[in-house]
Amino acid sequence: MRKIIGTLGSHCSLQVLKGAKDEGFETLLITEKKRYHVYKRFGFIDHVILVDKFRDILESDIQNRLNKLNCILIPHGTLISTLSSEEIESINVPFFGNKFILRWEADRNLKQKLMVESKLQIPRTVKSKREINDLCIVKLHGAAGGKGYFLTSDQKGFEEGYNKLLNDNIVTDENSLYIQEFVRGVPVYLHFFYSPISGEIEFMGVDRRYESDIDGISRIPSKHQLNVPIEPTYNVVGNIPLVLRESLLEGVYEMGENFVLASEKLVPPGIPGPFCLEGVYTKDARFITFEFSARIVAGTNLYVSGSQYSDFLFQNGMSMGRRIALEIKNALKNRKLEAVLT
Repeated sequence: MRKIIGTLGSHCSLQVLKGAKDEGFETLLITEKKRYHVYKRFGFIDHVILVDKFRDILESDIQNRLNKLNCILIPHGTLISTLSSEEIESINVPFFGNKFILRWEADRNLKQKLMVESKLQIPRTVKSKREINDLCIVKLHGAAGGKGYFLTSDQKGFEEGYNKLLNDNIVTDENSLYIQEFVRGVPVYLHFFYSPISGEIEFMGVDRRYESDIDGISRIPSKHQLNVPIEPTYNVVGNIPLVLRESLLEGVYEMGENFVLASEKLVPPGIPGPFCLEGVYTKDARFITFEFSARIVAGTNLYVSGSQYSDFLFQNGMSMGRRIALEIKNALKNRKLEAVLT
C-alpha cells in the first residue's frame, strides 16, 4: 500500500518533503492559507491541505482526509508549540517516531528526569525565585524557540522579567517559567538519528543558533552597551553550521546512545528517528545538556544536501528529512513499519 509523507507547513517542512520526494514518496503539506503563497513555488509538494490555523489538524474531517491518503505525519517544533501534549496524543493519524515522548520534551520536570536517566551532565535547577543567588536563565516550558527567555541574578530581576512577560501576554503565572543555572560556554546543538531497523545511532550534524537580541548586542561597543535600554532575548532567527573537534566525537556518541537507552526505558518504544541534545561546551570541553528535542530540529535545515557528518555515513547527500523518509522506506521493505510509527 502506498504511503504519503506529510507535515505542517512551517519549521523544517521544505526539508522533510524534499527528502521524502528524493526517496520516492508522494508528499503532502498542511499549511495555513496565509502561508500558501510561499509553498506553491516548490514542485516537490504533491498535495496541499489548506487550513485557517494549524490547530485545525485536530478536526476529524482533516484527520479523515489524511488517513484516506495513507499519510504518515512528521512532527516538528510547530506542532509542539501549537498543541498541548494531550491534543497531540489525540490525533488519530500515524506519526513517525514516538509521539508520547513529545510530552517529555514539553514538560520541564519530565525533561529533567529523562536527562538524568540518560546520565547527561545538566545545569542546576533553581526551584524558586528566592533561591536565585547567581546568574540564571529563565525559560518557558515547551518549544518556544527561545521566545520569552531572560537572564537574572536575583529575585528582583526575576520579578521584573516575569512582569514584562505577563504584560505582553506571553505567560499567565510564575508556574509557566523554569529557572536554570546559566552555564558559560559555546552553545552547541547535536543532531542524532536512531534507527530501530538497523539498531544504529547516527550523528547527522551540529549547529549553533543565532539569537536576537543577545547575539546582536555583541556588535555594540562595550562603552555603549550599558546605555542601551534592551533586555536581551533569545528568540532564534537562524542557524550557523559548526564542525566539532574530532576528539569530541566519542563523547557525542556516548551521550546519544545513553539517551536512546533511557528513552526506551522511560517512554517506550523510545526515540525512533531524529532527536537533538542541546547544550554548551565549557572551557574544559565538557558538554552540559540544558535541553533535548525529541524530533527533528530546525538546525538541520542547514544540511539539505547533507552535513560533514552524514557524508561519513551515506554516499548520497542525506538531510535529516531525507533520512526520515529512508527509514520509512526501509521499514516498509522489512515489514517493520510499526517499529517507527505511533
